[in-house]
Amino acid sequence: MKLSTSGIGQQTNEGEKKCLNSELWHACAGPLVCLPTVGSRVVYFPQGHSEQVAATTNKEVDAHIPNYPNLPPQLICQLHNVTMHADVETDEVYAQMTLQPLTPQEQKDTYLPVELGIPSRQPTNYFCKTLTASDTSTHGGFSVPRRAAEKVFPPLVITDPLSRIFMPLWC
Repeated sequence: MKLSTSGIGQQTNEGEKKCLNSELWHACAGPLVCLPTVGSRVVYFPQGHSEQVAATTNKEVDAHIPNYPNLPPQLICQLHNVTMHADVETDEVYAQMTLQPLTPQEQKDTYLPVELGIPSRQPTNYFCKTLTASDTSTHGGFSVPRRAAEKVFPPLVITDPLSRIFMPLWC
């Protein structure tokens, strides 16, 4: 699944339109994950990236990491795009970032952070729980602690038989 930081779904290679809600992505990533804002400056570590690629593809680190002797250990870059993804097979979430290295002169230029005053796109209320067999029922429901339900869901109106909870559509 893909979602650019602008929130607009993008076309996949198969021509099928997929989208992933930013709040859902952040809820799956966890409360400690914070993505940089498009236009901000970031530091890219090529060696660390190569090691992570080798580790996640289950290959030996020393055997498959290309050696670039003239490449500096870190590059100061400008972030041009962030795309949020979820692996179809594992549901693991990750972000793909498009970076452009800055020239030495651009690095010296005055930089005004673009993220000043921009509110976080992370969800304000969510609850995470690993479901177990004891959380499910034969009627298709599941149990969550009352405090979590009151924090996340709107109050139920018991007297209104037609009251329903409408959650935002994730896709």
